[in-house]
Amino acid sequence: MQHELILRGARIIDPSQNHDGLADVAFANGLVSGFGRGLPAGEETEVREMNGAIVTPGLIDLHTHVYWGGTSLGIDADAFCRQSGVTTSVDTGSAGPGNFAGFRKHVIERSEARILAYLHVSFAGIYGFSKTVMVGESQDMRLMAPREAVAVAEANRDVVVGIKVRVGAHASGEQGIAPLEIALQVAEETGLPLMAHIDEPPPSYEAVLAMLRPGDVLTHAFRPFPNSPVTAQGAVKPAVRQARERGILFDIGHGKGSFAFKTARAMLAGGFQPDTISSDVHALCIDGPAFDQVTTMSKMLCLGMSLTEVVAASTMNAALALKRMEHGSLKVGSLGDATVLAVREGAFDYVDVLGEHMTGDRRITSDGVVLRGRWWHPA
Repeated sequence: MQHELILRGARIIDPSQNHDGLADVAFANGLVSGFGRGLPAGEETEVREMNGAIVTPGLIDLHTHVYWGGTSLGIDADAFCRQSGVTTSVDTGSAGPGNFAGFRKHVIERSEARILAYLHVSFAGIYGFSKTVMVGESQDMRLMAPREAVAVAEANRDVVVGIKVRVGAHASGEQGIAPLEIALQVAEETGLPLMAHIDEPPPSYEAVLAMLRPGDVLTHAFRPFPNSPVTAQGAVKPAVRQARERGILFDIGHGKGSFAFKTARAMLAGGFQPDTISSDVHALCIDGPAFDQVTTMSKMLCLGMSLTEVVAASTMNAALALKRMEHGSLKVGSLGDATVLAVREGAFDYVDVLGEHMTGDRRITSDGVVLRGRWWHPA
């Protein structure tokens, strides 16, 4: 097979292959077609000299909201991906069974960047989320649509990767944990993993964890008090450690109100890293405090995770959560997606959802994207 594109002489960080070093990576027919030193180029092969720039598998943002125009919180997936180096946006419940067809036809199928989705168990998805209107969709049990959710998930297996539900004082109100009970039934019926949102109590962080199954994802896992995963003394709560032992996955899901430096410092000090790093980017946080995926990755880098760990949490680990191992890797035969990153040194201001500022000494930026085997220029 003749390679169509070769990235030559990159520092390739690919945790799926336990690789961090200089190599070439090649693409053809939308897939990775070669990996190693000195890959041969044909007459029609496009060769891009990386000169030691960092190349990773295409970044996966496990928590986004990209139903642009269909929901008030949606952003444009292609514009976001060009800026942030994300090749796969995973939309987490913007659409439910009542409006998923529109999301698929008008956004997913028209987007150049890849979009996968957790289907909301609520019939209309997240429909009342703006600066002036804030209605928790899980507060009305009449909107819970388990039968319809099963049918839509089964009919869209190519893009639906799991079931989403939001619980907490803001999202489910007086209904408490009941929407999670329904969503778990949908997940069981379809054989799909579940992603649970948690905000302020009730229910408690511990109560939600107790109901999740191995392979399910708790997003907003490093949220501030109340419903923080750490005690007042800064220790990781026993229920959190026990949940990890059972196979529950912990996702950052930064967003507008769900990531605190204080919590993150305590979790990392306790030896508890997130399984996945995600931005939870939407219309109310894309201009801060979340901004994008590489900013969220930068925060975790400056808080003490290594660059390899940060990349793994945005590639291989996200693919594991999705159960789609063709993503998040530069192994030959994997999807032909890659991200070119730079780590710049200096003094950079970061802010969390509580308004705390942190000066970090590094910032990760995206300098280019390969999507479906072709060079996709950044904005």
